[in-house]
Amino acid sequence: MAKTANELPVALTIAGVDSGGGAGIAADLKTFAAIGVHGTLAVTSVTAQNTLGVQGIHDIPPQMVELQVEAIAEDMGIDAAKTGMLSNRGIIRSVAKVVEKYGFPLVVDPVMYAKSGDKLLRDDAIEDLKNRLLPLALIATPNRFEAEHLAEMEIRNLDDASLAAKKISRSYNVDIVVVKGGHLEGSYSIDTIYNSEKDEVIRLTSQKVSGCTHGTGCSFSAAIAGYIALGRDPIEAIKLAKNFITKAIERSYRVGKGHCPVNPMAELAIDAEKYRAQNMLYKSVRELENIDDFAALIPEIQVNFVYSIPRYLAKGIEDVVAVPGRIINFMGKPKASGYPVSGASSHVARGVLKAMEFYPDMRSAINIRYSSNIEAIIKKLRFQYYIYDRRIEEPEEVKKQEGMSIPWKVKTAFEKSGSRLDAIIDLGDYGKEPTVTIYGRDPEDVLNKVKKIIEEIKKT
Repeated sequence: MAKTANELPVALTIAGVDSGGGAGIAADLKTFAAIGVHGTLAVTSVTAQNTLGVQGIHDIPPQMVELQVEAIAEDMGIDAAKTGMLSNRGIIRSVAKVVEKYGFPLVVDPVMYAKSGDKLLRDDAIEDLKNRLLPLALIATPNRFEAEHLAEMEIRNLDDASLAAKKISRSYNVDIVVVKGGHLEGSYSIDTIYNSEKDEVIRLTSQKVSGCTHGTGCSFSAAIAGYIALGRDPIEAIKLAKNFITKAIERSYRVGKGHCPVNPMAELAIDAEKYRAQNMLYKSVRELENIDDFAALIPEIQVNFVYSIPRYLAKGIEDVVAVPGRIINFMGKPKASGYPVSGASSHVARGVLKAMEFYPDMRSAINIRYSSNIEAIIKKLRFQYYIYDRRIEEPEEVKKQEGMSIPWKVKTAFEKSGSRLDAIIDLGDYGKEPTVTIYGRDPEDVLNKVKKIIEEIKKT
């Protein structure tokens, strides 16, 4: 291959098209983009597919698959590639031919079945996968069931996974075999890696996380190829891909009626949404600082103004942007102590996270002083509100558990009101100052509600 002047490494996916956008090339290209390599593709099959299953498969002629790879290799070069769905022996042979010709590092995901259970590899193609393609692979990434088929043994535990990885490596001359652990029993996902060069077994452990899993194998193998394209050592690439796919599952979103897809863009989306949240919140905080009358609404515990990234991405207070040091009353004027950053609020942030469980678009909130006059104004403005008396409603076990009071309060308020709320009035407790928390879609929505309260205060 001629030397190229690419500004980004080039990664290639040789796989099928999932019309539902959850697996195959769609997942691979998202993964490449998230990792920071230029993604290219060679389509092997087009499927009519959604979250419920595969309704049809149309294979691309093998010569066309071969031509797609050659077009990329001759122009851009290929720093690393992965294979996914290769449904027939003709396609497998064509792929093997171009891999041998150009010699790029190859990750083989030996796809045999879709998440729905539909078969994606014909029986007569399995021998070609084993004997023609796997020997060309730097890394193979079978799941439990694929590994059982390739190793011709049952996998029930980690020792079985280690033995299967060694058998696959030695039988088909694969440098590194990763038997993925997502299908094994237990609360941990433990991937078993066999590295033939060092004759060693490595286990990568992560807590199993809840979320969507359609396209997991595709994104995992694409991530490995992407990191190799960036120049990472193969074992390091696998470790990075493990972290990548864990986050992609944890921060996935539901779409469709069946097996919803992983979210390979999660890491990029988190950074982008936090940046947007910071900018929007900062704009509203600056506007708030110019409302002198707001100082009278600042309670003794001071004010925090928060804005969460979207619910499917938000997993904790570190995903909620807030003012570090809060908003204080400085010589009769509201003053923010700093620029909004992630994780700067504990109390108001927990309230928003709980509110989003009921109404996902309710992402912003601010706490203000309570008085009977403010309560009357909230009623006059016809805000939807709930009055919470923690002295009566809050169980002792909740009071004793650090960080539980606010989520309990918000949960109680939404469940008992049965409606979307603009405000939760907390009457306080012994040693706990009463406050009002104003909720809204975004900081601008919250600020508009605060302005209405201030206008009514001026009138009275």
